[in-house]
Amino acid sequence: MTDTSYLTAEGAKQLRSELDHLKGTAREELAARLRAAIQMGDLSENADYISAKEEQAFLEGRIKELEAALVNVVIIDNLEKKTDSISIGNKVTFQEDDFDPEVYMLVGPKEADPMKGRISHESPIGRAMLGKKVGDHVVAKTPTGTFRFRILKIE
Repeated sequence: MTDTSYLTAEGAKQLRSELDHLKGTAREELAARLRAAIQMGDLSENADYISAKEEQAFLEGRIKELEAALVNVVIIDNLEKKTDSISIGNKVTFQEDDFDPEVYMLVGPKEADPMKGRISHESPIGRAMLGKKVGDHVVAKTPTGTFRFRILKIE
């Protein structure tokens, strides 16, 4: 059973583009490096060969990770946007105490980037928000402490 990946259309496009690059150009360049390192002789003390093999393991691991993420993808842009309660794909405005309101979009973990206004629905704050309505007070326990805020708007 594969896990569902929640991505925006742009996020899915970027992951597919990265996968195509890794399976094509990156693999070819790495294969050429390996061939050149093998031709140098003694592989046990060949730093270029050892480095290329380590990169190959990383590359193949990333390819498997991307393929797994793209197998069962749900494009959140296509989900019906309900604004009565928070779900993946909603843009949420909330306010902590007397601080300025903040706006974040709830996305899947592969696209989470708080600096760009995107938090994962699997993060402590994202999980705490799911299902909440405008006016609700939310408490999220995070690694840095308890975070209390009020939902102001759901888009």
